[in-house]
Amino acid sequence: MPPARRLFTAVVNPSAGGSAAAASLVPLARALREAGAEILVEYSRGLEHAGVLAAGAAKRGHVVLGVGGDGLVGRVGGALAGTGALFGIVPAGRGNDFARQLGVPSDPAALARLLLEGEPREVDAVEANGVPVLGSVYAGVDAVANDNANRTRVLRGSAAYYVGALRAVLAWRPAAYRVTVDGEVLERRGYTVVAANSGYYGFGRRIAPDARVDDGLLDVVIIKDAPRPLFFAVMRELEDGSHVRRPQVEVLRGREVRIELAAPGRTLPYGADGELPGTLPVTARIMPGALRVLAP
Repeated sequence: MPPARRLFTAVVNPSAGGSAAAASLVPLARALREAGAEILVEYSRGLEHAGVLAAGAAKRGHVVLGVGGDGLVGRVGGALAGTGALFGIVPAGRGNDFARQLGVPSDPAALARLLLEGEPREVDAVEANGVPVLGSVYAGVDAVANDNANRTRVLRGSAAYYVGALRAVLAWRPAAYRVTVDGEVLERRGYTVVAANSGYYGFGRRIAPDARVDDGLLDVVIIKDAPRPLFFAVMRELEDGSHVRRPQVEVLRGREVRIELAAPGRTLPYGADGELPGTLPVTARIMPGALRVLAP
């Protein structure tokens, strides 16, 4: 049986979703307190600070709530990976892809019941160049689109990503990749390589429809070189995951994936949980069962 009384610390990104994170916490906090739980609220000054706050709350024995989008949730969950601490997700950002993969409800009453009564579920995390993340690591036109969307000040949510993706695709030159999956080296030209723990990325797109967060494996999705009209068709098929049936899309599985450029003279960013930590190369390693999360 779950404990009768849980202590919570909510780590909030005040800027997520145009300040929606702080607003979305109010009814949830009220429901938790009315049920007799104690909840403290910590506002982060940035992602690094969010990780520090999460680690401190975990040491105090609190259930740590990540309140925001995938970047904040990934940083908070990453800070808890391997610690045994309990993690809860309050989806309050633009994408909420990891929460979507886990089936975490957005309704405050349903989410409060889950956080108060739910049993912990062990899920995998990913170590990307030594930094724990949750959803996926990707390097290609999607990372460039991610950068474009993050720079957009007028548009929000999926609209920002659509416009950013369009700009990225129109300017894209096929990249020469070297992808190493559990020691097997592949040379590919194309649009992107994704090492996915979660099946969703990019605001609800099912990049890896068969990915599971508890199988100890990464789904590696390679979208190979194709004419732009065909690539736009692939982008549309990301809505339901049917793109994986195309011959231009290759899917593999492994525990360790290294993504690098096969030719000199070009730099590409890589993305992780909606953020852009750096440029290629990147090595992603699965961390089996590293996170204890309150999820259906």
